[in-house]
Amino acid sequence: MKTFRKILIANRGEIAVRIIRACRDLGISPVAVYSQADLNSLHVRLADEAYNLGPAPSVESYLRIDKIINVARACGADAIHPGYGFLAENPEFARATAESGIVFIGPDAAAMESMGSKINARKIAIEAGVPVVPGTTEPIDTIEEARELAAQFGYPVMLKATAGGGGKGMRLVSTPADLDSSLGTARSEAAAAFGNPEVYIEKAVDIPRHI
Repeated sequence: MKTFRKILIANRGEIAVRIIRACRDLGISPVAVYSQADLNSLHVRLADEAYNLGPAPSVESYLRIDKIINVARACGADAIHPGYGFLAENPEFARATAESGIVFIGPDAAAMESMGSKINARKIAIEAGVPVVPGTTEPIDTIEEARELAAQFGYPVMLKATAGGGGKGMRLVSTPADLDSSLGTARSEAAAAFGNPEVYIEKAVDIPRHI
């Protein structure tokens, strides 16, 4: 089993704090990164080292693969933990990390390319005969298409970003009147969080059980 001396946490907020605490329990030195907006955040104060990635927008800080890997190299990190959201499901990040000789704590790039995209994961599940919630297997191109599909599946429906996770780019749409604004908001949020505005639609499950 490989042991680590120092781990860079490529995230912020609660998830970064939780990983820092786990590192402490394991005797590993945690390294934080932050955008300018998060300079005084708890995860920055708790880490042994902290490095500024850049301006507040995620696309200029937490989504910059090159900056994160440069920091990991400079501080001598053995591994990078992506947390969730941001680059956690980005195969290019996993690949670039591995190519830099740094361990990526998570699935490898090939696994992410197969399952990291929610749309591609739906396709694989369908091909394998696994039951899925009714929905699309391609991103929505137009609001007209969204209206037609929502009517076909029946309200309420869910709009979901094809990339990333952590609940970003997701909207519950209960009525046709809410669809236009919800689609625009979901796309904008997905673009800001993951650098990818693609959204798909599926039937909402009224009383789900999270397994």
